[in-house]
Amino acid sequence: MDDKTKKLLKRVLFGELSWRRLAQSVAFIYGTLLLFAVFGAERMLFLPHEAGYAAGPEVVMLDAGGGVKIASRYAVAPGARYAVLYSHGNAEDLGDVGPLVEYLQGLGVSVLAYDYAGYGLSEGSPSEAQAYADIEAAYAHLTGALGVPPERVIAYGRSLGGGPSVELARRKRLGGLVLESTFTSVYRVATGVPLFPRDRMVSIDKIGQVGCPVLVIHGRRDRVVPFKHGEALFASAPEPKRALWVDEAGHNDVMFVDERRYDEAVRGFVALVAEEEKRRGGGDGSGRGAL
Repeated sequence: MDDKTKKLLKRVLFGELSWRRLAQSVAFIYGTLLLFAVFGAERMLFLPHEAGYAAGPEVVMLDAGGGVKIASRYAVAPGARYAVLYSHGNAEDLGDVGPLVEYLQGLGVSVLAYDYAGYGLSEGSPSEAQAYADIEAAYAHLTGALGVPPERVIAYGRSLGGGPSVELARRKRLGGLVLESTFTSVYRVATGVPLFPRDRMVSIDKIGQVGCPVLVIHGRRDRVVPFKHGEALFASAPEPKRALWVDEAGHNDVMFVDERRYDEAVRGFVALVAEEEKRRGGGDGSGRGAL
């Protein structure tokens, strides 16, 4: 085969290498990823499984709007001054988070946990907008029917739950906000930088608008939501704020890897919330009955 034939064959099989061709290839790859991000993100973000619990008197269905009812459970800690509004991760439901709820309850705070639409016994289908409606419904129930003053509500979001928790904290009055193993935004978990438009749950742009104390918890060995997300959220959060970085923890085991420091961080944060409540004229600042 002569050189002329080889060049012709190479051009047919591989095309001419040029900046224009390279730009076209990059544009094609970007466009393909963008289409996946826009139309497939929520299917990857929300991963409900078969309900891990059954209906009973302790499961209260809440109206989340649009004809959707979501499931909730309220665990009361006797004498508690504060209540945690707990938003779980993307592959959990109320049946999975029972041990954590009991642990928090044991620290002296009451806990209202709920399921997103499409999770557990909740009706409807999950989405970013619906998740915001779900936490609004839970907040309304906690501050309404359950009688907890807004300044004594601590929103606690783990992983996916950080998105709706930050959204709630920037729009509603809260006593505090806890973010565990959560992300700056959905797309940036994969890209690391703002690469695509129409990103989901962009907490990094919202957390500066929060008007309550913030506690950020993250494991340095988190391979699902890299540690830098926790660092960035903490850096952007307003004062007063606290952080708990656990060196040996991954995404799902922060509390278990260093239970002592986790316990101290949560107790200390509730004390900070009590101080802020006193400063704003809403309590004696002692935190009695909270822990």
